[in-house]
Amino acid sequence: MATIEPASGRGGSAEEADNAPEADFKPWSAEQAREWRAAHPPLSPWPVVGWQAVAGLAVVLAAWMVSGGKHAATLSAAYGALAAWLPAVLFARMVARRMRLQANAASALLALMVGEGIKIVLTVALLLVAPKVLTQVHWLALLAGFVVTIKAAWVVLWLKSASRRPARTE
Repeated sequence: MATIEPASGRGGSAEEADNAPEADFKPWSAEQAREWRAAHPPLSPWPVVGWQAVAGLAVVLAAWMVSGGKHAATLSAAYGALAAWLPAVLFARMVARRMRLQANAASALLALMVGEGIKIVLTVALLLVAPKVLTQVHWLALLAGFVVTIKAAWVVLWLKSASRRPARTE
């Protein structure tokens, strides 16, 4: 089995590395921190939520066209998209509020975890009451609306992160 040496070329345990002072680490001045924040503004959650709505509407339109205008499939797709989108709106509102308050990191993390928990509970509740809300449930359309709307958020975040990354020069 091969041994991988640390990048610095020094041997030792992880504990020793954690306790050793970093020679390369230099704290930023307030001006440097301001410049970095100006160059890297926080991302707003609202464009993600907007694109989720667009994706949900696209699935509803596709369900309507594929089903030949059947009411059950269209409503099921809409309900599936709504079951993903409404909790996302609530979560985005909580995140945007936390960004405005600029609280400390611990309270921001707590708010993020609580918000995600609320989002999951609301999503599960909306999916569980689907048979009671809809007179006839078309499960494939409901699932398509839900999955596409959820995945739209990941695609938007991925595209945003790719556009912010500097181009590689090789």
